[in-house]
Amino acid sequence: MSEVTVDQLAQVVGTPVERMLEQMKDAGLSQTSGNDLITDEEKQKLLAYLKRSHGEADTEAEPSKITLKRKTVSQLKVGGGAKGKTVNVEVRKKRTYVKRNIAPEVEVEKSRREEAVRKADEEDRKLQEARQRQETERQAEEARKKEESERREAERLEAERQAAELQRKSIEDQRRAEQDRARREAEDARRQGNERGPGRGKRSAGGRATLHRSEKARKGSDRMRAGKNHRRGSQHAEHAFEKPTAPVVREVALPETITVAELAQRMSVKAAEVIKAMFTMGSMVTINQVIDQETASIVVEEMGHKVKLVNADAIEEGLEDDHQAHEEGDEQSRAPVVTVMGHVDHGKTSLLDHIRKAKVQAGEAGGITQHIGAYHVETGHGMITFLDTPGHAAFTAMRARGAKATDIVVLVVAADDGLMPQTEEAIQHAKAAGVPMVVAMNKMDKEQADPDRLKSELAAKDVLPEDWGGDTPFIPVSAHTGLGIDDLLDSILLQAEILELKAVPQAPGRGVVVESRLDKGRGPVATVLVQNGTLRAGDNVLVGQQYGRVRAMLDENGAPIKDAGPSIPVEILGLDGTPDAGDELLVVRDERKAREIALFRQGKFREVKLARAQASKLENLFDNMGGDRKTLNVVLKTDVRGSLEALIGALSDLGNDEVSVKVVSSGVGGITETDANLALASNAVIFGFNVRADASARRIVESEDVDMRYYSVIYDIIDDVKKALTGLLGSELREEIVGIAEVRDVFRSPKLGAIAGCMVVEGTVYRNERIRVLRDNVVVFEGELESLRRFKDDVNEVRNGVECGIGVKSYNDVRVGDMIEVFKGVEVARTLDS
Repeated sequence: MSEVTVDQLAQVVGTPVERMLEQMKDAGLSQTSGNDLITDEEKQKLLAYLKRSHGEADTEAEPSKITLKRKTVSQLKVGGGAKGKTVNVEVRKKRTYVKRNIAPEVEVEKSRREEAVRKADEEDRKLQEARQRQETERQAEEARKKEESERREAERLEAERQAAELQRKSIEDQRRAEQDRARREAEDARRQGNERGPGRGKRSAGGRATLHRSEKARKGSDRMRAGKNHRRGSQHAEHAFEKPTAPVVREVALPETITVAELAQRMSVKAAEVIKAMFTMGSMVTINQVIDQETASIVVEEMGHKVKLVNADAIEEGLEDDHQAHEEGDEQSRAPVVTVMGHVDHGKTSLLDHIRKAKVQAGEAGGITQHIGAYHVETGHGMITFLDTPGHAAFTAMRARGAKATDIVVLVVAADDGLMPQTEEAIQHAKAAGVPMVVAMNKMDKEQADPDRLKSELAAKDVLPEDWGGDTPFIPVSAHTGLGIDDLLDSILLQAEILELKAVPQAPGRGVVVESRLDKGRGPVATVLVQNGTLRAGDNVLVGQQYGRVRAMLDENGAPIKDAGPSIPVEILGLDGTPDAGDELLVVRDERKAREIALFRQGKFREVKLARAQASKLENLFDNMGGDRKTLNVVLKTDVRGSLEALIGALSDLGNDEVSVKVVSSGVGGITETDANLALASNAVIFGFNVRADASARRIVESEDVDMRYYSVIYDIIDDVKKALTGLLGSELREEIVGIAEVRDVFRSPKLGAIAGCMVVEGTVYRNERIRVLRDNVVVFEGELESLRRFKDDVNEVRNGVECGIGVKSYNDVRVGDMIEVFKGVEVARTLDS
């Protein structure tokens, strides 16, 4: 082989260039870089050095050490059954024996070889680390990482001096066990060598030759083996789980409320540690207790972590910002949304019927509107959307939602009836919402109509007519004859023109839920008023705590439509539940995002509900400390969400300090078996408002005699509940004065004691009733009559204006001028107002 460079030789041999240069330096060669040439003689010199370093300096001489290798093959069956297979496992073992009588120069050579091997191993380690880094920054990165490693090692040793005792003890035990095993193997080898005598040992049963070694060489071998075992144990410990070398500081995100268990999880500690920390701070908590953000911040900082305050509504704000970013477009005029308000039976629905040319009122129970109806009407003056709200007092919340969703309020007041309580509430709602009003003075066809009186009453409520210098149009109308309908529509459109109502039809739909119900065949159905953008079939929507995909849309006549623009009321199908009336509807692009926000809102609602329940329990506890409070439990099911809220509000207002109504369960839809079982368990009465019970629920009601009642008018529910609460109150015993007798003289009897000669001055004195003795209008005695006589005869009663003799039992201090008052107890039925 001709002259080659060091790089080419290293590539042929398969060793790194740096290691090759180190070996050439040890062999006495002068090459210092990979580009230097090496001759054949230098190659031979290098080869001789390498042979000497590996114990092959003199091939004919007896070798100073022997390396034995053993290979065993075993079989391992993997898997079971017919599909199991057999795998061959090969185990290779290697052991080196050194001759006992080694010359001193060989010892020196061995030291040099060990030093060379150690240096080569160190160089290999450095090269392995260097290959993981980029070639251009290799040297600088190696120095920096080495310094960082040494610094971390120093910090670790300082921080966990006490915590590492158990780990060091485990390693020490493992090392001691390895040393014992190595010592036993060395002892066995020495024993076998003593038995065979000096020289090369015979092959053992395992096929290995045993060499006799000096005591010094044997101890050195034991130390080397123990060192290897120690390093092996250390490497094993590095790959196993290690306790953190320093306290781990985490950044803990804290919402407005959080449970103790969740707080412990975010800090990666046990819940018991958090409870212990809070106990030392003076707070006794349980693992499931909810704590506020401020308390949680103190606990996190006390336990050595960093606090990151999270706004619970951040996800909501992100949704709003994302929706507003897509609402860009050309604004166009939209139709006004008009809410019709007024007192019960003042003609709101009839007036709307005349405009719509339909008989909506005929479909309402008892002629009373109990739902919010939404209709859009194409008139000769333009399109108008009407919201017809109930007028009964129980539907205050529904009317309030109607005012918030509207642009103009039409206040219907009967000219023959005047201002009524619900009329005043409607005025307050309209003013609170900041929307203009148009007063429709209805029933002008009646003889009793008095528009001037009506204007005066409304002016007293700060609703001034235009002809009196105000800004509210007063339109005389008649729903019966059609008088003034066109003027009313003109006035509404004029107000809308002044308001300059705009919307962006190209934007994603946004609206408000007017009403919702649970349909047996179609599932949750929500009546939605689109306020901006366009709602299309197939859109992903988020409605309050519910979400879904719009599977179908229907107009107010039940006809299917594909899209609905601003100011159009529609019914949508496809939600996962019935939303609350007044919830905002948003079209979102991502269904996953809608589900995430809906679940977040549901969780927040559950937390609020839980907090209210705990507060209610505490309040009831203090209320019941003063005495027993009777409760009427109710399971309430209605056809729509608005009626449910109105009924719950009305029932919660009933009662007093002694009796109350508790709605243990409520919902939209028919009465199910679950409702019946709940009513049976809680001893409750079931109220169905425009809904009926299914077959399984009826069986439970009939077999267990559960009180279940159906209603279609809200007045009947309220009246029946009032009667039930009155029955729970029971009756009270009141005193009724039945007669008064004036003492005119006092006689002494040896048998009866003092006898009062009296004149009955009022009512009738009865012998068997209780009495009071009054002196100067002050009660001095209360007891019973012992005797009542008319002349010498005992009598049971003495009427007004008749003289009699009265003996008072256990009282002898009757004086002239005293008044004897006779009274009896009368049971009087109590009322809620009493």
